Amino acid sequence: MIEKIIEYSARNKFVIILIYSMLIGWGIWSIYNTPVDAIPDLSDNQVIVFTQWMGRSPKIVEDQITYPLVSNLQGLPKVKAVRAQSMFGMSFIYIIFEDNVDIYWARSRVLEKLNYAASFLPPSVIPTLGPDGTGVGHVYWYTVEGKDYDLGELRAIQDWYIRYQLNSVPGVAEVASVGGFVKQYQIDLDPNKLVAYDVNFNMIVDAIKNTNRDVGGKVIESNGAQMYVRGLGYVRSVEEIENISIGTGNNGVPIYVKNVGTVQLGNDLRLGMLDKNGEGEVVGGIIVMRYGENAKDVIQRVKEKIAEIQKGLPNGVEIKTAYDRSDLIERSIDTLRSALIEEAIVVSLVVMVFIFHLRSALRILIELPVSVLMAFILMKQFGITSNIMSLGGLAIAIGVLVDSSIVLVENAYRNIAHAQLEGGSIDYTAISIRSAQQVGRAIFFSLAIIVVSFLPVFMLEGQEGKLFHPLAWTKTFSLGASAIISITLVPMLMTMLMRGKFRPEEKNPISRFLMRIYGPVLKKALQYRKTTLAINLLALIVTIPMILSIGSEFMPPLDEGSLLFMPVTLPSVSITEAKRILQVIAGSRGEEWVDATDHQPHQYAFNRCPH
Repeated sequence: MIEKIIEYSARNKFVIILIYSMLIGWGIWSIYNTPVDAIPDLSDNQVIVFTQWMGRSPKIVEDQITYPLVSNLQGLPKVKAVRAQSMFGMSFIYIIFEDNVDIYWARSRVLEKLNYAASFLPPSVIPTLGPDGTGVGHVYWYTVEGKDYDLGELRAIQDWYIRYQLNSVPGVAEVASVGGFVKQYQIDLDPNKLVAYDVNFNMIVDAIKNTNRDVGGKVIESNGAQMYVRGLGYVRSVEEIENISIGTGNNGVPIYVKNVGTVQLGNDLRLGMLDKNGEGEVVGGIIVMRYGENAKDVIQRVKEKIAEIQKGLPNGVEIKTAYDRSDLIERSIDTLRSALIEEAIVVSLVVMVFIFHLRSALRILIELPVSVLMAFILMKQFGITSNIMSLGGLAIAIGVLVDSSIVLVENAYRNIAHAQLEGGSIDYTAISIRSAQQVGRAIFFSLAIIVVSFLPVFMLEGQEGKLFHPLAWTKTFSLGASAIISITLVPMLMTMLMRGKFRPEEKNPISRFLMRIYGPVLKKALQYRKTTLAINLLALIVTIPMILSIGSEFMPPLDEGSLLFMPVTLPSVSITEAKRILQVIAGSRGEEWVDATDHQPHQYAFNRCPH
């Protein structure tokens, strides 16, 4: 079968050229459209359920919200674990699904179950799903700064203008606001005045709710025009709240909110803060990328949107980059791209030196880019991102990709050189086909065996599988492509490029020099077989303690200029103390940092800004 494929490919050049021209074009398109990231996504396949019930203690939240929800969500299909966390006024539930589950199928099943589980919760408590992002979806951080604006005003600009604009960017799952003060109207009631006016708390709440709204009326016709009557009642100032009527006293005099308490403009309960360079608090936002999106493209679209938003901001307000993962992505990919190019150059030089025939060496080197392009086609179809691990698989495979071509060319080279020494007419096409058929089957199955040897990597599960599967897939894709190329494209190129003067191996000075070294060593090894085996066994034994003392790391080291530092303190730490810690640590670095604390348990992420 393989011999027939080789002969058909060699004698039907137009068909093979047409097929591989389309594959090369498809591969180039796949390179530019394959999602790019620094590392594979190692986060769990999870759906987050967030429930807010402010003012209640963690114990009440646990008993009345977290426990009922967890009890109902545990019965979902394909769920590995359900984890929960209760804190002051909030409940977080993490439903971990199996790795092969589609995230949007999982979200729909959770949503269906929540519709039933919500009936067990207190009135007015509504559980919501978290964004369809992942644990590594924080791709871009920014700060909103303005010299003449306080943190409350900047937070309002972020919440009511910037955030909504960035939420519309394709690929963005959520824009989380961090830092500053959330403005709110606050009413401090005086218990003594409540008793004196015979007013209770519920009366005040109902009065404010009923007043703070717009209502519609009928229609008035004037000068041939129809005008609608509306009652505008939304609160716009502290004075308007103070003048809301709660009821009337015994003497018919209205009772206003200002009679029973003090109204002021304050800030909401703070569960997080943002500090920049240890110099003070700022307001910022975090871009969370949607699941499965191209991180580099999302960041680029966010930057373009920020440039548009900047034009509509108040004078003096700026959006500044705090953390940009595209820098890490570009540096990581560039590092590996340089390694791939260097490997290709080294392989090319080695082939040129040993073959000593330009056109034959060129035929070998054509296989490298074509195999890589075919691997990218499969990466795009299988949804594998272009990251440091997947490209690492290509780097590992480069040395093996040209092995089959070298064997094919060397065999044809030897046969043609022998035919030229005998003299007479030479049918280069026939010799090339016969040479490829002699070794084609062995080469094809040798590559297949190498592919099979990587199967244990596919048995890895969890984070180990997510980390190493891209490497195994790309190595398999490239080797599989090389096996196909070796029995189709390579024989066709041999019939076209195997021309000219061919010298025997004995006339190649490098080959002759190496054969003089290799020949005696081989004869001695075959003569003293037991001694040779003993030396190799001893070398193997010596390496065992070396292997045990090397140490190991789960993640490959990345030295690409970005650092994420996350110290952890007690959950009860105050905002003031957290701010002090952030400023001390950031100040000791002597570099540009953005420091953030989020809701309990407090974790402090220090993300290095690009200079």
